[in-house]
Amino acid sequence: MKFVQTTKAPSAIGPYSQAVVANGIVYTSGQIALTAEGVMLENDIVVQTKQVLKNLSAVLQEAGSDLDQVIKTTIFLASMDDFAIVNELYAEAFGSHKPARSTVAVKTLPKNALVEIDAIALVK
Repeated sequence: MKFVQTTKAPSAIGPYSQAVVANGIVYTSGQIALTAEGVMLENDIVVQTKQVLKNLSAVLQEAGSDLDQVIKTTIFLASMDDFAIVNELYAEAFGSHKPARSTVAVKTLPKNALVEIDAIALVK
């Protein structure tokens, strides 16, 4: 088992790793719209989703993977009213690669984020 840490994404804000690699599979922790320096971005779903996807990509790359190796994602939304916007940005990020996905609405996310995404991916 390998614990993943990159300075290209925000440090974990609790007692967990950015990702763990086990048996050729990467399990990422949920990514929110913190910059690598730990600054929470503005309360805008487009800005936050782009940062979340950037963070997710950085963690996957550090683990020896990438978005095109993702098997499954889970998206957590503070409001399902944002589903269409997040879906569009997600589609842009993943292109023709279409991993399995769940999307759930939650009451509150860490740091009052609007969106959080985690992933399970293959190591290249």
